Amino acid sequence: MIIDVLGADGQLGNELRCLSKQYLSHHFVFSDIKDVNICEPDSLRKHFETVSPDVVINCAAYTQVDKAESEAETAELVNHRAVELLADLSKEFAFFLFHISTDYVFDGCACQPYLESDTPSPLSVYGATKRRGEEAILQNAGRAVIIRTSWLYSSFGNNFVKTMLRLGQERPELRVVCDQIGSPTYAADLARVILQFLPRLQEIDEVMLFHFTNEGVCSWYDFARAIVSRLPQACKVTPIESKDYPSAVRRPFYSVLNKRKIKSFLSIEIPHWEDGLSRCLEILLKN
Repeated sequence: MIIDVLGADGQLGNELRCLSKQYLSHHFVFSDIKDVNICEPDSLRKHFETVSPDVVINCAAYTQVDKAESEAETAELVNHRAVELLADLSKEFAFFLFHISTDYVFDGCACQPYLESDTPSPLSVYGATKRRGEEAILQNAGRAVIIRTSWLYSSFGNNFVKTMLRLGQERPELRVVCDQIGSPTYAADLARVILQFLPRLQEIDEVMLFHFTNEGVCSWYDFARAIVSRLPQACKVTPIESKDYPSAVRRPFYSVLNKRKIKSFLSIEIPHWEDGLSRCLEILLKN
């Protein structure tokens, strides 16, 4: 099986690269912007003609939530139009498509974890473009899996965990919002779950939507405290409300996703977010 990972230099792409060494019966191709421009039809078509993938895992996305408000065209191009193109080409080249989406397709007004069947209502440009990407796959792809996740972090790339570690060493105090609730997700755990779908692909003849995060729930404040508690020096973490944190975008206050469907389909247990964080911090602090 030939597996083509797009956006391979990001958090999830790098975690898939690490795990690929355990899947020696498959051939992985790791592609990023230097190899293929997913926004250009000719570039993508030439790439797929060369690679002939059986599976494409799309890890590429515009994820700068605040900047998306002022760079809406770029976010639309990457998160929607490029995904629409991938959906179309999945039928032309007969490959199975994996696509990663986000909790930001919801408005955060729920009081219980969101199901895959709940109606999206994004608050931001980022969330809206990611939702349009989902819709493009649901309408145009042949066989595909969409996985919504939240609060993704890794030892690779830029993310909240690495920012808190850096600031925790530079400052005596950090002010972090305490009224946004969600589930931190270690990208290595998401990568592992994506690859666990591989033996089941023949059973999927449609587009399926799943939710995946690590288990457990916390606020950004709780998450930050857990991160800086591993530092040798003391750093105080002070809770603040969202209204006290300047931002160009409205964020969901409640981003918890129900994972019953993916746990049942793959017959898996999901690690708690604190367990994922411990494994990630072990790598980061060792380095």
